[in-house]
Amino acid sequence: MNITIMSFRRGRNMEEKLKNLYNSAFPSDERAPFGIMMSRLRKRKAELLTAFDGEEFIGFAYMICCEGLVYLFYLAIEESKRGKGYGGLILRGIKKKYHGCRIFLAREQLDISVPNYQQRVSRREFYLRNGFEDLPLSIKEASVIYDVMSIGGTIFPEEYLRIMKFWAGRLLFRFVDMRIIEK
Repeated sequence: MNITIMSFRRGRNMEEKLKNLYNSAFPSDERAPFGIMMSRLRKRKAELLTAFDGEEFIGFAYMICCEGLVYLFYLAIEESKRGKGYGGLILRGIKKKYHGCRIFLAREQLDISVPNYQQRVSRREFYLRNGFEDLPLSIKEASVIYDVMSIGGTIFPEEYLRIMKFWAGRLLFRFVDMRIIEK
C-alpha cells in the first residue's frame, strides 16, 4: 500500500471519478448538489483531499474548515477498496493536517428498522476505532437527521451554524434547514 493524500487537482477525468463515487456512496437525500460543492471548493470555502494508491484513485474527503473547526462533510472510498485500511489512512492524514482542530462529522443514525442497519453500525465502529467519539447531539440537514461524532471536543450549535453559513452562503442557508439538535 503506497497511499498518497493530496489536495484536489482539477481535471475532467478526476471530476468525473469524484462525482461517480459521490453518487454511488451516498443516498440522494444525503447529497449536497455536486455543482454547489465544487463551487464552494473554487471559492475556498471547502477543501477536497483525494487519495491514491500509486496511480489508482481510492477515495476522497470533503471538508468545511472555519475558525479551528473542521466538518468532515463526506468521506468516500471506492467500493472495491473498502475494508482494506484506506479509510483509516485518510483519517490519519486529516487528523495530522488539522492537528489541534476539532473535527466533527454527521453520520446516519442507528435505526434498527432500516435495511442498512448493520452497515450503519459498521460505519460507527469504524469512526470509533479511528478516534471519534459520539456526541449527545444530532444534526438536521434538509430532511435528514444525523448523529454527531467528533475528535477534540464538542461542538456548539452556534459554531455549526457559523460553519454552515460560511459554506452555504446566506441564500442557500436561508432555504435549507440546517441545525443542531441536542439529545
